[in-house]
Amino acid sequence: MTDIDRQQAFSGTKEAAPALALDAARLASYLSGHVKGFAGPLTARQFKGGQSNPTYLLETPARRYVLRRKPPGKLLPSAHAVDREYRVIGALHRQDFPVAEPLCFCADESVAGTAFYVMDFADGRVFWEPQMPGCDRSERAAVYDAMNATIARLHGFDPAAIGLGDFGRGENYVARQVERWSKQYRASETEKIDAMERLIDWLPRHIPPAGTPRLVHGDYRIDNLIIDKHAPKVLAVLDWELSTLGDPLADFTYHLMAWHMPITESAAGTATLAGHDLPALGIPSMADYVAAYVARTGLDPRPHLPVYLAYNFFRIAAILQGIIGRVRDGTATSDFAPKKAAMIRPLADTAWQFARDAGAR
Repeated sequence: MTDIDRQQAFSGTKEAAPALALDAARLASYLSGHVKGFAGPLTARQFKGGQSNPTYLLETPARRYVLRRKPPGKLLPSAHAVDREYRVIGALHRQDFPVAEPLCFCADESVAGTAFYVMDFADGRVFWEPQMPGCDRSERAAVYDAMNATIARLHGFDPAAIGLGDFGRGENYVARQVERWSKQYRASETEKIDAMERLIDWLPRHIPPAGTPRLVHGDYRIDNLIIDKHAPKVLAVLDWELSTLGDPLADFTYHLMAWHMPITESAAGTATLAGHDLPALGIPSMADYVAAYVARTGLDPRPHLPVYLAYNFFRIAAILQGIIGRVRDGTATSDFAPKKAAMIRPLADTAWQFARDAGAR
């Protein structure tokens, strides 16, 4: 079992590297004219967590804000779409769904070097470890139930009814995702991985049948949630970069990977529930967690669960390969990014094992 303290490694802020530093005076001048009630002086520090869009804590004497921007430099096609993030959280905020209030979007790259948006600061807790160290059994159970209820509510929205009917193609989501991430993987590839080659061939021929397209988050997991400091309540769902219209079952099964994530000793790795005594912790089994989602939504991933898990482990391996590509190209934003390379092969092997569970040979 890993003894890496991810909570310490990823919590809080750091001084931004020179390539990612913001001109606080220039930014404050812009926000004074675009965010109601904004008044400097302003300080900006980068959050430690996150791998994709650089994210900053902005502090003024009266209020705290959060800024997310595109990273500078060469980027993969369609990646880092902060304009889409801003649009989706705006639509969801109007529905009282738990997201931070969006305050302004800026496409003018002269202000911060790249496009960005500013949102309210949600003052709560982020659990970087899915076993929630330091909590008791009842709190863990309640937080997992809240996490389940939140994604179930997300998948209950009619996209057109909340102004997002044109937010994506919707149909054939998993097939298009497999094609997209296969291409992204090739664009960032640094070494041949046999399991990835087999998955790129097998997955397109074994796509689960899709139901009605819904709004999907794309990266829903416990460390992308802000939990109330005093109650098991989701204050805000973060990181909507990969959101679109698509298959809600693919979206839901993405965060089931936590129950099967390969164990790693590196703080660069993704945390896992594997190897933990879940009943003792008060955390539901994956089967019970899935059953709760089915009861809430009427949507059932169980007939095709191994394929969905194979797809999602393949997808996260491709996403991490994209991070390694940004290391190669000099645009990575996290101190832990270079170490992500060691995770890609175990993730691909896990994906292939689920594909074998689904009948692959």
